Amino acid sequence: MATGKSFRPTKAELAHAAGKSIADVIAPRLRVLFCGINPGLYSGATGWHFARPGNRFWPALHAAGFTKRQLHPSEQRELLKDGYGITNLVNRATATADQLGPSEFAAGRRRLAAKVRRYRPRVVTFLGLGAYGQGFGLKKAEIGMQRERFEGARVWVLPNPSGLNANYQLRELAALFRKLRLP
Repeated sequence: MATGKSFRPTKAELAHAAGKSIADVIAPRLRVLFCGINPGLYSGATGWHFARPGNRFWPALHAAGFTKRQLHPSEQRELLKDGYGITNLVNRATATADQLGPSEFAAGRRRLAAKVRRYRPRVVTFLGLGAYGQGFGLKKAEIGMQRERFEGARVWVLPNPSGLNANYQLRELAALFRKLRLP
């Protein structure tokens, strides 16, 4: 795992990160457990969630008021102090989420269910319509709070904050994150 804010993995380190898992940032009774699709190679190489430069998770989180300042991915454990955590539906680093299979999403849902039963977050927030749809066998999902609960937790769906998701700019992402924070 990487140390220091200035660490930038080499091409060889990124290639070697394929298939790696990264540790959850989790604790009992979180306000919100953010759930990504799976770690990218940059996150696999660094051990930090949403680590790739250009990912808008950390800027959106700050702009929405979840954090007092914009955290660097290496500071991810700081989230626990305010009652927030991070996990992934599938904990296998890939270059793109398209490299994940349906069985991995089904197994990921079972693992996530066990985590939610154990840690009891108030809200589980899926970062990506596709991840939520794949994990729950839905053909269509909507942004925002869902009617269904997951292992007792309220469920929210937000857009994937990846820089590759051009459908939502930072300002729009922050506004959607803010709606989650306010209730």
